Amino acid sequence: MRHPHTPHAPGAPRAGATTGAASPSSLKRTLPRAAAVGLLALTLGTTGSIALAAPDVSGRGTSTLFGNNVTILDDSWTTEQINQALQAASHETEFSQNRHQFFFAPGTYGSPEGADDPLSATDVINSELGYYQVVSGLGASPTDVTLNGAIHVEPVRSCEPNPWDCQSPGSLTRFWRSLSNMTINPIQQPVGEDAQRPFPSGVTEPHQMRYAVSQAAPLRRMNITGDLTVFGRVGEYASGGYMANSRVTGAMVSGSQQQWYTRNSELGSWEGGVWNMVFSGVSGAPDTNFGSITHGAGADRSLTNVPTTPLSREAPFLYVSTPGGDLDDAATYSVFIPRAHADSAGVDWSTSAEAGSALPLSSFHITHQGETAASMNEALAAGKNLLVTPGVYHLEEALRIERADTVVLGLGMATLTPDTGSAAIEVGDVPGVKIAGLTVDAGAQESDVLVKIGPRGATASDQTDPTTLTDVFIRVGGPWVGRAVTSIEVNSPHTLLDHIWAWRADHASGGVVDDTIGWGVNTGDHGVVVNADAVTATGLFVEHYQKNQVIWNGEGGRTVFYQSELPYDPPTQAQWMDGERRGYASYKVGEKVRTHSATGMGVYSFFDDTRIQEPSFVESGIQVPDTAGVSVTSAVSAFLNGVGGIDHVVNDAGAAVPSQESNSQFLVSYTTPDTTAPVVQASVDRVTRTVTLLASDESSEVASIEYALGAPAQDGDEGDEGDEAGWVVYTGPVVMPQHVTVLRYRATDTAGNVSPVGQVEVPVIPDPTPGPTPDGSTPAPTPDSTDSGANGSGGKGGNSTLARTGGDAGTLTLFALALLGSAGGALWIRARLTR
Repeated sequence: MRHPHTPHAPGAPRAGATTGAASPSSLKRTLPRAAAVGLLALTLGTTGSIALAAPDVSGRGTSTLFGNNVTILDDSWTTEQINQALQAASHETEFSQNRHQFFFAPGTYGSPEGADDPLSATDVINSELGYYQVVSGLGASPTDVTLNGAIHVEPVRSCEPNPWDCQSPGSLTRFWRSLSNMTINPIQQPVGEDAQRPFPSGVTEPHQMRYAVSQAAPLRRMNITGDLTVFGRVGEYASGGYMANSRVTGAMVSGSQQQWYTRNSELGSWEGGVWNMVFSGVSGAPDTNFGSITHGAGADRSLTNVPTTPLSREAPFLYVSTPGGDLDDAATYSVFIPRAHADSAGVDWSTSAEAGSALPLSSFHITHQGETAASMNEALAAGKNLLVTPGVYHLEEALRIERADTVVLGLGMATLTPDTGSAAIEVGDVPGVKIAGLTVDAGAQESDVLVKIGPRGATASDQTDPTTLTDVFIRVGGPWVGRAVTSIEVNSPHTLLDHIWAWRADHASGGVVDDTIGWGVNTGDHGVVVNADAVTATGLFVEHYQKNQVIWNGEGGRTVFYQSELPYDPPTQAQWMDGERRGYASYKVGEKVRTHSATGMGVYSFFDDTRIQEPSFVESGIQVPDTAGVSVTSAVSAFLNGVGGIDHVVNDAGAAVPSQESNSQFLVSYTTPDTTAPVVQASVDRVTRTVTLLASDESSEVASIEYALGAPAQDGDEGDEGDEAGWVVYTGPVVMPQHVTVLRYRATDTAGNVSPVGQVEVPVIPDPTPGPTPDGSTPAPTPDSTDSGANGSGGKGGNSTLARTGGDAGTLTLFALALLGSAGGALWIRARLTR
């Protein structure tokens, strides 16, 4: 993320300063909602009536089952006690080592009576959500836990008393927190210090909750019965968030959010957009308008709607499976593992057997802070799953997962740190592993890989039960010096990555650049490297690595939503070169890959002139091979600040940023045109004088096969297509008329490529051979019964000849095709030429 204290050139555009996200001077005109609630805040600032003086609840709700960092709230708690506990845990600093998980037992909390006038409402659940604080419901459905109130996230305030004077840092560093599995009836009030301000950040319209976050702050299985806004009250900067399997019955308002990914959800409506707003499988999502204007920013050009999500799996979650049971007894709980879905849309909150599987908590080893990797590995080797309770775990060795379908579920932003240069997690060559809710901090001793999914060359996989990483967040630097060559390496086919943030830190504690941050200090080459085939990523955030942020070497890969900032700190261009290319593309698909699809891709530059010796440029934000099976849809480059920039969006397509025209550029699609013609094969049964044609195409579908009887009307070579007379669409084997000996053929693919004209000769069958002559001579033999050819090479004497029918010269792969047997029999060995 952009460093919050980086100088911002006066008047230089930044997220939120263009169409769709207002500048401070225009905010009151473009955001009338904020202006309206501001009037109410005057009364609040005078009275301070929202500040709570709740009783001390130290020690209440802590669990002997889950440990001191887990608090379980139930109907024995008063509203004031709940608010006091939530607020007490909401003040962790950005790189604190404390972790907090709050669970609400099934039930209803707070009163709905003040929903129409939130500032005067009483008896409501109300708290800000802080760093390393996760709040979840324990119901089987989000509707089993209802909060009348709001658990909200507000931007950083750096300007008092008038917050319009400073849009940064705003929400640019509101990371590492989460809400899940609850219904919230929004009744929001400012709390604590904010409640005493003349213009509090925490004020919203009635029936609206604010969740102004950036990376690593997911909303999952949430039911918001009102409006949801995801940016600050006065338009402060925000940079990307994620919501899945959730319902917002009212309007979802994005405002100054640079980008946002919503997956498999339901919206009443959507308002806003800056650069890259992506929806997949979302009812109520706006129509695609991405790139309707090729530069700038705004809701009129930044939206991409994918009707279904190609592959999805919701996050595992802990819930009360025995209603009324003892909340400190493992028998009361299960962990639900949703099954994977292909081409899915909408919410799915079911816990039925058809929706997934429920694992008893007794199948889990419950870790506690301070436990060693050896202890956790012993449990894994014994066949246990892991429930990792909140805390920071320093590992002396990698956690090794060698059993198929193992589940490792973290609570409260549980964090793993390898201290000896090992990985944090290594998965064997096994399918169906689920890893969710974990943060990994690189250690000071460099690791080759932090999270390794399968060994190199892994083959074990199950496309109906993919190994899945959900809400896995990586940090290289931040709380301390961190070093890792690659953060996540995927070698297991059919892996699903759902909401990943891999981050080489651009700032340290307190938002500063100190001696734990720097080009040669917190080192990391790559955020994600995919070597396996058929891997899918939904919601991929990768930032600031020193070479390619993502390298994708596997075939059949798919990404839906990508957000990336290039490194801020390459000292010189010479020190940041990918061979002969200037800079490293953020997202690189390997040169040998032939099939890949990427949609909703945003790559941004900020080469910070306070940290570097000279400006750097990158030739393209996204680099892919020029082959027809690789496509990029809805891609944007943006210049955030600083110097240097991005020359192209994808390969050599898309204008540079910055430019005199704009500091963002949209590219609707990048697909290498299919210029390879189909291959046509002809097989001749010479006894029946029947010609069979077969066409294939490497990149597109075959649209039609045509044939014509007889030689061309004019002399010329066999490939002459000038004679258009007599062509007929081929529908099945052609029986040659007795007087015709030549059949010409060609095929056209859906891209419009036409193969060269080929032809076969079919001799006229001679009269029956007479018997022995009076002088005893032997009659001439009859012709062979079959021959075959491909595009212009007719076989003689039963020989088959193959010829390339179109496309550039490439690697030829030969699959032989021959016809064996008599007039009525056929055994095919197919011959095909492909690139």
